[in-house]
Amino acid sequence: MLKKILDIVLLRQVFLPNRFFLVFGMLIGLFIASYPFPFLMSIAKASLLVVGAIVLVDLFLLFNNYVRIDCDRELPRQLSLGDDNTIKLEVYNAYGMGLSMVIVDELPDEFQRRDFEIKKFMPARTHETFTYTLRPTLRGEYTFHKTLVFIRSILGLVERRISYDNSAKILVYPSLLQMKQFELFGVTKVSLFKGAKKVRRIGHSYEFDQIRNYVKGDDFRSVNWKATSRRNDLMVNEYADERSQQIYCVIDKGRSMQMPFNGLSLMDYAINTSLVISNVALHKHDKAGLLTFSDRIGATVKADSGPMQLRRVIETLYKEQPRNYEANYELLYTAATRQFIRSRSLLFLYTNFESHSAMLRVLPILRKIASTHLLVVIFFENTEILDYSREEATNTEEIYYKTIAAKFVEEKYRIVQELRQFGIQAILTRPEELSIDTVNKYLELKARGMI
Repeated sequence: MLKKILDIVLLRQVFLPNRFFLVFGMLIGLFIASYPFPFLMSIAKASLLVVGAIVLVDLFLLFNNYVRIDCDRELPRQLSLGDDNTIKLEVYNAYGMGLSMVIVDELPDEFQRRDFEIKKFMPARTHETFTYTLRPTLRGEYTFHKTLVFIRSILGLVERRISYDNSAKILVYPSLLQMKQFELFGVTKVSLFKGAKKVRRIGHSYEFDQIRNYVKGDDFRSVNWKATSRRNDLMVNEYADERSQQIYCVIDKGRSMQMPFNGLSLMDYAINTSLVISNVALHKHDKAGLLTFSDRIGATVKADSGPMQLRRVIETLYKEQPRNYEANYELLYTAATRQFIRSRSLLFLYTNFESHSAMLRVLPILRKIASTHLLVVIFFENTEILDYSREEATNTEEIYYKTIAAKFVEEKYRIVQELRQFGIQAILTRPEELSIDTVNKYLELKARGMI
């Protein structure tokens, strides 16, 4: 019984590559040719014996006790949504002979990739690290399955499959890579990204930090004359940004935020940027909070600057899912002014307006929120329509369609201008530039002393 089980297991490990069928196809052709030419029969029989012996030798080379291939998959602690995450495969050929390998890593079902493989010839007793990248487009729990290694000797007539049961589950969080990328810019006054410009201080909405010696280039208006008279040397006041201000990311989870772009929905872009802004705000010693809404109020995280606040934001954003309903801005107004956010705060509202009339429906509520808080409305350009409108028309039909597309594009810019007329900050951005533009706006408002 044990012998039968071993035989079955052994047969399941044996695979026949193309070279095997090519060689035996030639042998079959030789046997067929021996009917009109009988002298070929002896050659065909001798060739069959030789090839059969080679197959047996090949089986021995692949299935003896000295064959040892080690394979280990190295995963990060978590994957970042919408980013290229690096996965490593450590392979060691401990056999005393070089082997041709085809490595098949069984990826999570969410990627829907059935053709992933790595081909490599590994000399005897060598170690190599193979890397590849994955870009998840859905948050949640992903399961990596087995790793399969198909090995062939230099003869190449038989292939052996070695299976490694290194299954592992890993969570896909909002973009932690993007968060770390923008982390350094939290200590600057203005971001260094494209589109950012230096903003002059307005007024004295800065906290006093210290008195120091005058250095050439300092503003004379900041000279502290009392300290100067005591020290008999020019002394100036130094100010620091105001701290502990409340920064809330408000995310619309309604239907308008489910539009896809480059594999991610607009809501996912908003979630990634909310994590970036929360991290930057905490590094600027502000309080970061979160509010999501659709037809009802979703997850909330009270603004705080404690050491565990960023973890709370990450865990909350990880669980958020879109809803197939229109966003209820009346509920948002109630939550933002009476229930949840009662003191004046900076609100980054991530939403999407595809038409001017859609904005007009919620404009009265946005104006009420802006009277209590510093409101920044962030919505998205329809990049496909924008790029199409800029293409050159070649006939009358294309002129018509491009004119309609240009009208939609113009409506977006009209929405921005109208919001600003009512004192509401507005950002119209491409999805891939959302984090850059939002960080720039946050640093600009800090530099202008508006929060």
